[in-house]
Amino acid sequence: MDYTVDSIGSIKICQPKEGYRFSVDALILAHFVNLKRVNKAIDIGAGTGIIGIILAKKYSESHITMIEIQSELAKLAQESAKLNNVNNNITITCMDAKDLISSESFLHEFDVVISNPPFRKPGTGRISNQEKKAVARHELSLTVTDIAKISQKLLKHHGRLYIIHLPERFTEIVRIMSKHYLEIKRVRFVHSKKDSPAKMVLIEAVKGGRVALKVEPPLFIYNDDGTYTDEMKKIYEI
Repeated sequence: MDYTVDSIGSIKICQPKEGYRFSVDALILAHFVNLKRVNKAIDIGAGTGIIGIILAKKYSESHITMIEIQSELAKLAQESAKLNNVNNNITITCMDAKDLISSESFLHEFDVVISNPPFRKPGTGRISNQEKKAVARHELSLTVTDIAKISQKLLKHHGRLYIIHLPERFTEIVRIMSKHYLEIKRVRFVHSKKDSPAKMVLIEAVKGGRVALKVEPPLFIYNDDGTYTDEMKKIYEI
C-alpha cells in the first residue's frame, strides 16, 4: 500500500495516499478523553491509530488496545506506533469489533472505551466509491448500538466510554446508551464558528453511572477570519 508519513505536532502518522485518512474529529476526541489513573483503555475502530497514539504519548502509564477491521490500516497503525516510540504500551489487533460482543475476551477488563465511529447510517449522505472510505464514514461495519454493546461487555463497573458523533443523532444515542446501562455524564458540542450550528458532539458515558449530565462550554474550531481558535491551536500542538 502506498502511504505518506504525516506530522501533527510531535506525532507522526502513516496514512494511505488514497482511502481513509484521519480528520479533525479524531484530534478533538483525543483531546476530550481523560486517561488519568487509567490502567487499560481500548480504541474501537482505530483506523491508522491517531487517537491511540496521541493518548499513549500523553498518558504513558496507560496501556491502549486498538481494534481495527481493515488489515492495511492496522499495519499502518503498527508502523506509526513504532515511529512514535509507543509500541510498548500499545497493542493493535486486526478484527471485526462486533466479534467482541459474543466473545469472552476482554470481559469487564477495561477502564475506558474510545470510539470515533462511522457517523452516517447507510442510505444517508453519499456512499464513497472507495470501500475503505465508506466503511470509515457510514455504518457498514460498526453502529452506535454495536459500540454500546461492546462497551457494556468490556468496561469495568463505572468504566467510561468516549465517542464523537453527529448532533442530529444525539437523542438516539442517549436512548441506545441508556438501554445498555451507559449513563451520559459529559457532553460538549463542537462548532465550526461561533455563529454556526454544532457539527459534532463529544460524549462521555459511565457504565452504571448515576443520572447527572454536565454540558461543557462549546468548542469552536475557527475564528471569524478563518484561522484556528486558540483552543484548536493547542489541540494541534500535540
